[in-house]
Amino acid sequence: MNEAYKIRSVLIVDDDPAVIQTMEEHLRRSNFSTTVADTHTKALAIYEKVTPDAIIVDVDFNQDNGPEFLRDLRSRGDVPIIVIGNRRKENDKVVWLEFGADEYLSKPLSTRELLVRIKSLGRRCFPTPLENHRKTQLRRWLFGGWELCLKTRQLREPSGELVPLTRGEYALLVAFLEAGLRPLSRECLQRATRIHGDIFDRSIDVQILRLRRKLEIDAGAPQLIKTVRGVGYEFSIPAERA
Repeated sequence: MNEAYKIRSVLIVDDDPAVIQTMEEHLRRSNFSTTVADTHTKALAIYEKVTPDAIIVDVDFNQDNGPEFLRDLRSRGDVPIIVIGNRRKENDKVVWLEFGADEYLSKPLSTRELLVRIKSLGRRCFPTPLENHRKTQLRRWLFGGWELCLKTRQLREPSGELVPLTRGEYALLVAFLEAGLRPLSRECLQRATRIHGDIFDRSIDVQILRLRRKLEIDAGAPQLIKTVRGVGYEFSIPAERA
């Protein structure tokens, strides 16, 4: 695997021995190290001791606590999370993405697709040193009293308080700021943020909703990130580099 793709260790959260064995065999064959937890409590304990590079979660074996578990994981950091589940409803994928997953795979699981998604997350979440160098040269963006530092990826609201951003939210905000006041299509935002999928527009909508909740006074009546019907979304206030 290319050194730019820094995912090396994977935590598998599942209670099905056959599924675990299959995943471990394929992951280890591709030079990933694996750790297994058969309960959410054990998974969180492992996470606290040794933070993995990625987490694979089967959401079917403990559905009632699944959303809470994902929120617990996300509150502890920004480790990429792949959710695996039986897609019972059309919007299942959207729901789990909104809970904090980075990817959603339907059963029966394709181990080949799983490996592709992990590598995609590596490219998306861990940029190469050259990419980091180029981005840090821009230093920061200023807009409406907000400040986004590109070197540290820290966002400060006008009061000076830090606002945490996931990698997806950060990439989305940068895409808007670089576009100026131009409306951006969902496809353009997908490319800009490297969101993997089957041209799945709603995944962008979920990311937009998350970002609005952090930037807007009222996410239900957004003033910064506006919907442009038939086009996509537009960042509505000027931004400047500093």
